[in-house]
Amino acid sequence: MVRGKTQMKRIENPTSRQVTFSKRRNGLLKKAFELSVLCDAEVALVVFSPRGKLYEFANGRRVANGEMRPEKMANVCYTAKDLQQHYF
Repeated sequence: MVRGKTQMKRIENPTSRQVTFSKRRNGLLKKAFELSVLCDAEVALVVFSPRGKLYEFANGRRVANGEMRPEKMANVCYTAKDLQQHYF
């Protein structure tokens, strides 16, 4: 049995939304780690929960040297709207 494509819309039930956020956040953090290990890539990931809690993952030489500070990363930051237009 094949799963159907997930429709991209806001989950109205707050409990379901929080559970989905937690599961997807953990999956995203795992993928970031796997990308860094498998491809020897320097990866930095920042996720804010709907309540404003920060979750982050970072690895690599640049992170250790402090080169990946927010003011230096301004040119690689995108808004959700930019990403939707580019990838979807």
